[in-house]
Amino acid sequence: MVRGMLNKLVSRSLSVAGKWQQQQLRRLNIHEYQGAELMSKYGINVPKGAAVSSLDEVKETIRKVFPNENELVVKSQVLAGGRGLGTFTNGFKGGVHIVKADQVEDVAGKMLGQILVTKQTGPQGKVVSKVYLCEKLSLVNEMYFAITLDRKTAGPLIIACKKGGTSIEDLAEKFPDMIVKVPIDVFKGITDEDAAKVVDGLTPKVADRNDSIEQVKKLYKLFVESDCTLLEINPLAETSDNQLVAADAKLNFDDNAAFRQKEIFALRDPTQEDPREVVAAKADLNYIGLDGEIGCMVNGAGLAMATMDIIKLHGGTPANFLDVGGNASEGQVVEAFKILTSDDKVKAILVNIFGGIMKCDVIASGIVNAAKQVSLKVPVVVRLEGTNVDQGKRILKESGMTLITAEDLDDAAEKAVKAAYN
Repeated sequence: MVRGMLNKLVSRSLSVAGKWQQQQLRRLNIHEYQGAELMSKYGINVPKGAAVSSLDEVKETIRKVFPNENELVVKSQVLAGGRGLGTFTNGFKGGVHIVKADQVEDVAGKMLGQILVTKQTGPQGKVVSKVYLCEKLSLVNEMYFAITLDRKTAGPLIIACKKGGTSIEDLAEKFPDMIVKVPIDVFKGITDEDAAKVVDGLTPKVADRNDSIEQVKKLYKLFVESDCTLLEINPLAETSDNQLVAADAKLNFDDNAAFRQKEIFALRDPTQEDPREVVAAKADLNYIGLDGEIGCMVNGAGLAMATMDIIKLHGGTPANFLDVGGNASEGQVVEAFKILTSDDKVKAILVNIFGGIMKCDVIASGIVNAAKQVSLKVPVVVRLEGTNVDQGKRILKESGMTLITAEDLDDAAEKAVKAAYN
């Protein structure tokens, strides 16, 4: 039984840890049509296309951009993968369709303004505000290409596979020898030799080898100059006219570079993000929404993980991961409480602060001010320890608030679970 419980805790911790790492990096994800526009500026071959947000725009785009096309690709624009196999809540199946030109308006009408559910959106799905109309390419070969950041080499890593258009994870598991990895020296940049290794791994059938090498170098240039954390093209395709084309792409950008990538970050679509995470990011808080009932506010990622684990151990489920960091202000603590109380599923809040750089009296003042601004309708369990702990406890005691205090983490978790479910 103990082993089973530990396995569950480890599994959940790894899942949340992965989300936390993504949140720490705070990567901007842009829509496919935006990525295509950016790639074309770097001389990368992309399909001709245009994004539309209404049926009137659909008609106008077909008339002006695709007057001689018999077939078009209609792609729903949501910031999630698996669109082709997704289902709309109105019953329409598939977020990507290849249709006759006279059917585009009908298909786009079933997508625009509707909610698309895919394996990556979760059951709540995402609203399709735009669809991307693209020319239908005559493809003769599909490959996989990506550039990401590699911890082992501390630099960019290009990943290539001669087979694309499907899950790279499945391919890597079944055919590991197909995956070619080429680390790039971040100080030297990509060389002709590096690019040639990538092209040899892709093994294009009809595209000119030298032209393909130049396309790889342009993709790397985009990755570096735009501060990408991920550039994934699946498929990187060859067309019947011997061109190498980025047929579908995903680009992520490091938020730390927002100050020098203003045009790119102006493309951010907050309607595609968890609104609580958007608010938290503006307040410089690390927040990840989960499915439980006990809201957690802690300082430090390790303490957050331990807090969620011990809640689980006592039979409860954490509603979130919220790390206020080591130097949060009183105002940030107030914002943190607002975020926690905005979740209707939260039945209790556990505040677990171990004061080092973060001072307990600041947390206590934030809790008191939050109570004045937010109607706290759920029990609040507070465990404070460390710098200025006595001042913090005095502030809470003199506030007149009804709080449940705890002496240690185990005691805090037990009381939070009892308050939430009894």
